[in-house]
Amino acid sequence: MEFKFVDLFAGIGGFHAALSALGGAGVAAVEIDEDAAKVYETNWQLKALGDITKVVSESHCDIPDHDVLAAGFPCQPFSKSGAQRGMEETRGTLYWNILQIIRHRKPAFVLLENVRNLAGPRHAHEWQIIVETLRDEGYRVSDFPAVFSPHLLPPDLGGRPQVRERIFICAVRDPEADRADLLMERPVVDTQPIEGWDPMIWDLESDLPLDDSCDDPSTTLSVAETLWIDAWNEFVEGMWELRDGRRLPGFPLWGDHWIRTEELEIPPGTPKWKSDFLRKNADFYSQHQAFIDAWAAKWGFYTDAFPLSRRKFEWQAQDTPRLWDTVMQMRPTGIRAKRATYLPALVAITQTSIIGPRRRKLSVREAARLQGLPDSFSFGNQRAADSYKQLGNGVSVGAVYYVVRQAVSQYEEILKKTAPALVSAVLSSPPSPDVALRG
Repeated sequence: MEFKFVDLFAGIGGFHAALSALGGAGVAAVEIDEDAAKVYETNWQLKALGDITKVVSESHCDIPDHDVLAAGFPCQPFSKSGAQRGMEETRGTLYWNILQIIRHRKPAFVLLENVRNLAGPRHAHEWQIIVETLRDEGYRVSDFPAVFSPHLLPPDLGGRPQVRERIFICAVRDPEADRADLLMERPVVDTQPIEGWDPMIWDLESDLPLDDSCDDPSTTLSVAETLWIDAWNEFVEGMWELRDGRRLPGFPLWGDHWIRTEELEIPPGTPKWKSDFLRKNADFYSQHQAFIDAWAAKWGFYTDAFPLSRRKFEWQAQDTPRLWDTVMQMRPTGIRAKRATYLPALVAITQTSIIGPRRRKLSVREAARLQGLPDSFSFGNQRAADSYKQLGNGVSVGAVYYVVRQAVSQYEEILKKTAPALVSAVLSSPPSPDVALRG
């Protein structure tokens, strides 16, 4: 017996992949981006509705009855007027539309996903209103966020080598509880490795896996990117020798602020964090000036060949002796390198990870694997840039799968009364979504 779910702000269907692997059937999806909606329909045979503001209001709801509501919703600022409370503070935001669907359909289980900052101090008001409005509708929900990342899961539970910390808000409808009782004792997951897994032993070659051959032109490094990596690789190797095998410092190296310590002048009012970096860079330059000056002259480091962002370098690869042995990101804030274990989070902009040992970027297919999507997943004939963007906006299938299993297990007795099909399907599902998705 299948449970029914709806997929809001659905993207290309990460939630759909996880919930269908758990035994669910999608009865509605909402996605305003037409390209993403086409990919969604191609893979899940469900046509997504467009603008959620036209799908639901206080007076109508075009979403059918369902057991599970899933939404990777955009977080918008709520009103902070003292005259407004609860749902009224959310009016005009997309979260308000989610609440309207909840009011109309009363799903047994609500799963909301967002970036970790939602539970940070800048969004404390939004976080509190989300918790309060869900309790107003009769849902048990924790005051504390469930923060989880797929790199904390071992491979046999659907984990993937990607740091992607996300907030998961799990709300379970409890029609028999009083408003004062609607408090989850704890989040459904903790931010820690599962079953003794060590995230530092991820191996991209075998665990992702990386493809042995890749003819996708979108993975090719540009001439400029190769130049920057070659130059910084020589820097890393030279420093490794110069410092007798001691790793590079962990603070960002700012080439435009390399000056002898005795010549350093820090303007009044400079923030402490920046002052510290300036002093550390000056000390580093003073210690290694002869090498740095010769290296910079050889590579034209202070010419147009190296834009400002490529004169910044952040080393997170510990004792790796070569830059080409790491994974890298070309970020607006500089080049960041780390050990070739797990990867940084996929993002919806041009920061696709560079796999140093392969001398290329992560392919679309490999990026899809990183999100837990099966190799049968199709992006059609769209541009690789659009596929990368959609994946960067998506959810980790394995993380969603694990969180739902934990939530249903924790609130089994309540859900047996409101959604017995959900409990039966989820608790009888295999430990990993890979079994269902890959057959």
